[in-house]
Amino acid sequence: MAEVGSNSLAEQLKSCIVWSWTYLWTLWFFLMLFLVYVLRVPLKINDNLSTVSMFLNTLTPKFYVALTGTSSLISGLILIFEWWYFRKYGTSFIEQVSVSHLRPLLGGVDNTAPSNSTSNNGDTDSNRQSVSECKVWRNPLNLFRGAEYNRYTWVTGREPLTYYDMNLSAQDHQTFFTCETDHLRPADASKKDFMQKAWRERNPQARISAAHEALELNECATAYILLAEEEATTIVEAERLFKQALKAGEVCYRRSQQLQHHGAQYEAQHRRDTNVLVYIKRRLAMCSRKLGRTREAVKMMRDLMKEFPLLSMFNIHENLLEALLELQAYADVQAVLAKYDDISLPKSATICYTAALLKARAVSDKFSPEAASRRGLSTAEMNAVEAIHRAVEFNPHVPKYLLEMKSLILPPEHILKRGDSEAIAYAFFHLQHWKRVEGALNLLHCTWEGTFRMIPYPLEKGHLFYPYPICTETADRELLPSFHEVSVYPKKELPFFILFTAGLCSFTAMLALLTHQFPELMGVFAKAFLSTLFAPLNFVMEKVESILPSSLWHQLTRI
Repeated sequence: MAEVGSNSLAEQLKSCIVWSWTYLWTLWFFLMLFLVYVLRVPLKINDNLSTVSMFLNTLTPKFYVALTGTSSLISGLILIFEWWYFRKYGTSFIEQVSVSHLRPLLGGVDNTAPSNSTSNNGDTDSNRQSVSECKVWRNPLNLFRGAEYNRYTWVTGREPLTYYDMNLSAQDHQTFFTCETDHLRPADASKKDFMQKAWRERNPQARISAAHEALELNECATAYILLAEEEATTIVEAERLFKQALKAGEVCYRRSQQLQHHGAQYEAQHRRDTNVLVYIKRRLAMCSRKLGRTREAVKMMRDLMKEFPLLSMFNIHENLLEALLELQAYADVQAVLAKYDDISLPKSATICYTAALLKARAVSDKFSPEAASRRGLSTAEMNAVEAIHRAVEFNPHVPKYLLEMKSLILPPEHILKRGDSEAIAYAFFHLQHWKRVEGALNLLHCTWEGTFRMIPYPLEKGHLFYPYPICTETADRELLPSFHEVSVYPKKELPFFILFTAGLCSFTAMLALLTHQFPELMGVFAKAFLSTLFAPLNFVMEKVESILPSSLWHQLTRI
């Protein structure tokens, strides 16, 4: 009880001090001025001021050059640090320190119990929302490492994938292709051990070697998958390995299908074998699409979606949409959108921008901004514009890549919905489809920026979707290579302290230069400026001395 009483007393004392500094700072200020005036005689303030003025008069112009030059250097260093911190973390260091440490001392945080519980609940809800919005998804159209990503590295010397992205892929492979009950198959236990080691290995050559060791023991579908993904240097070679993986995967799938109802362990094995089979068939369909056999790829994707309708986590419908657009089968594309562009299903840039492309296709060939401004938009044109606004609100980064205002790079293996990584992945495969529709890019160019007038505060309130998540920039910087300039939305304004330090650095540098070039003139200017600056203070001091008696200090000491 004593501790509780002391804590409450300390809190009350702190709150009183905070209140006094918050609302009575003017009284404190005038009180300090009055004390300084009263104590000016014993403190010898006048004598000290005269000594300081004499010292300043004896200083040479070189001192002022050194002073202004040093000030310019220090402010320049602060500016460079502030700019680096802003580019890396998106905020000002001085502002962050002042908000985090000084604001609580000045009463910016309410310490009452009800507000704490409310704020904790609000923080929990916002954290849950940010986690759900910033979830990283597997890229449905991810490229092959050996046949595509590595070839880019060989030609340019740049790494298109980040360590964070590849680490996420390793986690996906361990989740999809391994099972805790592999020891129940004694014949397969050793090769499964090799593959578990391969999926956890960071070195690509070590992974490939482990896959070959697993194949020396027996046919292993996941070993063929790894070799097709990372060792094959062409799509044809990757397709050949995936076909071998399909044979081994179908054997394991049929065997586990018969035993799946014998217990939870066998059910887990069947689920793993199902993931392996779906992955192989999907990659085979993508190989056919890359090799120009688009109709065959469409058939394989449709069959896969019919055979495994519940495995929506692979987003095979996005592969199907891209292949159908290549065939210019727009009616089939509309049928797929009718099924997956539903309010209850999660959206993606592929869904939103494909819907916008279909509506733009109906009017883009005859669209003219001059004619539309004279006669107004027709119903079909209005629908197309609204579809473009909807797509841009979902992912505002895509138009710059479609309009070739920003250069494309190879898409990552994982994407963040509504982020720059998703925009790159979409534009990389769908730019050709927009170019094929006459006038579609022109309509997009004329209308996409109008979206931002409907959502002036995108981080606080959206129009058709939830507010734009604030975590996309950080996640995209982890997913995308360092040589790519990440697109940021909304554009962040430069913090006040960066502008302030930039102005201070420029001003002091200019003073240093002028003092070095014109020392006598700048000395006269400095004296005139200081005399003008202290003129109001001298006037106030004279008025106060005329009102108050000169023997006030002696009277106070006698009391």
